[in-house]
Amino acid sequence: MQYMLLIYVDEKAPQPAAAAMGQIMQEYMAFTQDIVKAGKFKAGDRLEPSATATTVRVRDNRTLTTDGPFAETKEQLGGYYLIEAADLEEAIAIAARIPGARHGSVEVRPVARIDR
Repeated sequence: MQYMLLIYVDEKAPQPAAAAMGQIMQEYMAFTQDIVKAGKFKAGDRLEPSATATTVRVRDNRTLTTDGPFAETKEQLGGYYLIEAADLEEAIAIAARIPGARHGSVEVRPVARIDR
């Protein structure tokens, strides 16, 4: 089954020093390489800051856009992984290894399969 691992971070929190950021990026690269080798990786990317987002709504057949994310929250969606896991327990174990889980949060959500 596929799971989306949504990584949330507080964009307003102080940014780590360059050396610490380099270490975090190395941890992400190692984590990604590990799940690729294990055959669990399907897709994943870091996202631009939420200030670059555009929210789209359609009301009365009109497309309305708003700058920024839909919800005002303490943490913002910063990236994601789409993985293959046997079950929720395995998906949670993989999510717990994401470096961002130590200072933010990771939402684990099953992907709904649509038969085509």
